[in-house]
Amino acid sequence: MLQNNSVLASLKQQIRDTTPRAEGVIKATEKGFGFLETDDGESYFVPPPAMKQVLHGDRVEAVIHENGDKKSVEPEKLIEQGLERFIARVQKREGRLAVVPDHPSIRNVLKARIKNSLDENTIADGDWVVARLVRHPLKENDRGFFSQIDELVAKSDDPAVPWRVTLARHALEQECPDAGSEWPMHDEGLVREDLTDEAFFTIDNEKTRDMDDALHVVPREEGGWRMCVAIADPTAYVEEGHAADLEARTRAFTVYLPGQNVTMLPEQLADDLCSLWEGKERPALACTLDINADGSLGDYRFFAATVKSHAKLAYDNVSDWLDGQGDWAPENGIDEQLKALRDLTLARTQWREEHALVFKDRPDYVFDLDEAGNVLNVRTEERRIANRMIEESMIAANACCADFLAQHIGHGIFNVHRAFEPEKAEAAQEFLAGQEINVEREALTELPRYKELKRELESRDDAWLDARLRRFQGFTNMSAQPGPHFGLGLTAYATWTSPIRKYGDMVNHRLIKRVLKGEQAPAEASQQLTEQLTERRRLNRMAERDVKDWLYVRYLTPAAQNQDTFEAEIMAINRGGMRVRLLENGATAFVPAPLMHSDRSKVVIDDKEGRIQIEGEERYKLGDPLRVVLTEAREETRSLVAKPAE
Repeated sequence: MLQNNSVLASLKQQIRDTTPRAEGVIKATEKGFGFLETDDGESYFVPPPAMKQVLHGDRVEAVIHENGDKKSVEPEKLIEQGLERFIARVQKREGRLAVVPDHPSIRNVLKARIKNSLDENTIADGDWVVARLVRHPLKENDRGFFSQIDELVAKSDDPAVPWRVTLARHALEQECPDAGSEWPMHDEGLVREDLTDEAFFTIDNEKTRDMDDALHVVPREEGGWRMCVAIADPTAYVEEGHAADLEARTRAFTVYLPGQNVTMLPEQLADDLCSLWEGKERPALACTLDINADGSLGDYRFFAATVKSHAKLAYDNVSDWLDGQGDWAPENGIDEQLKALRDLTLARTQWREEHALVFKDRPDYVFDLDEAGNVLNVRTEERRIANRMIEESMIAANACCADFLAQHIGHGIFNVHRAFEPEKAEAAQEFLAGQEINVEREALTELPRYKELKRELESRDDAWLDARLRRFQGFTNMSAQPGPHFGLGLTAYATWTSPIRKYGDMVNHRLIKRVLKGEQAPAEASQQLTEQLTERRRLNRMAERDVKDWLYVRYLTPAAQNQDTFEAEIMAINRGGMRVRLLENGATAFVPAPLMHSDRSKVVIDDKEGRIQIEGEERYKLGDPLRVVLTEAREETRSLVAKPAE
């Protein structure tokens, strides 16, 4: 009877309304306690008993308790689960089934059941699975955590665990698409020019099978060069709406992982029928473009063609030959074309440095694996002249594509990159002002002004400034409408040069063909498609990073055991320490604050400024070079731990 008393209910509500509360995200620690971090930067202690009601990443509302100067919180209401679908390892103990999430900050053992469609006998202790959290103690009527196993990913002894688990984590396909038995060409209404006698050539890595692009280059009498870029044409085989097209649309990209590729198109198309193999006639979409002696772009023309590559060349061989090294030499009269392409590249690069923007060269790190997936070596591949020749050719061709689509159709799939989103431009402006670099807002939001600012900042060669400024910068998005690409310094950019491995390029191929055939263009791509392309590209990059992290840990375990020393650079600083990149192999390692000095209180980290003081003196900052000793390689979290070298 008392429970129904309206006065009591009102009193309870009044107490609730006056009790201080905070909303934020739970951050767990290895020691059992945690923190509630609010959106405005406040941090509250969560004691171990209260942590048993939440998981790392949960967004909750919590009651604030004060005990003198100390504040703690008790989670009371779940706003959003931090764990929904997750990868886990099975734990079977005395007939009881549980899972342990594969997450660096979650060590909870969660009771589990198996989905009805799965055979429990096929799942053993230590196996990798996909699971879902179906009960949470902060949910109404739920008394504790409980999960369901939905899918077996890999047996515990499967050598392909790093690849299978990573792909499953990001919900990416594990296998290449099924191939059809017949792939007739569909070229109705399209006239193809026969270029099979022209000496086109490809330059790729030696093991590349899905060759998208072939080139033919000749100097012009009036100066400059004429280059024909022939691009593989999968849309000649895959009609819009075909099952292979719908599957490619879903996948959006080929996933490139060390030792394994998961293709967007069936391998029969990607590696055979469409690939521009030496000596094989192939349908192509082509663009002939004039490049002036100063590197600027002249006229261009898109057309359909039939081409035949006369030479399959490798980056290193071409670079060595052009640098006067090695024994390899081009045949079939390709040598003069390679020299012309080199000269074209140098002119084009200089023009872009003066009128657009050029990315700084960073080396690629390549894993050499044996058949079991063990890392034999990690090689450093510099961006040599042959790599730059292909890169510059594709950038020029894609700039032409953007112009063509904007002029003839008004839409397509464009890569749009704004250096600073409007909401971050003001913060970036204030940051620069704090460094005595006073710029107007337009220098951050308008392309012509930004190019001037970017060149000025690069001339300073300030690694700390570059790293700090990146915190304010945005990412590249796919858009149906043309827009500027600040990273390249171009007013518009649309790729069409990789249709075997990018669905957006297939869309642009079809649009170009519509213009060539005089057909009316379809409606522009939906926002749903452009958002999906952007998201799938992000997931692919995360998957590549995750597999590499796993392989790095396995490869560098002996180095950690031996306490080997490496040259490194500081790439990130947070409240717990700093993340560094090992220059020898590209691996990243974390240097925790306690390993910087035996007395943690003497280490002061300013994560917002990207600086670390030790005993009152600045010791480290973003972008700095340093030497580190590798101390641990933790496969369970795929992380490397290091300390500064003495």
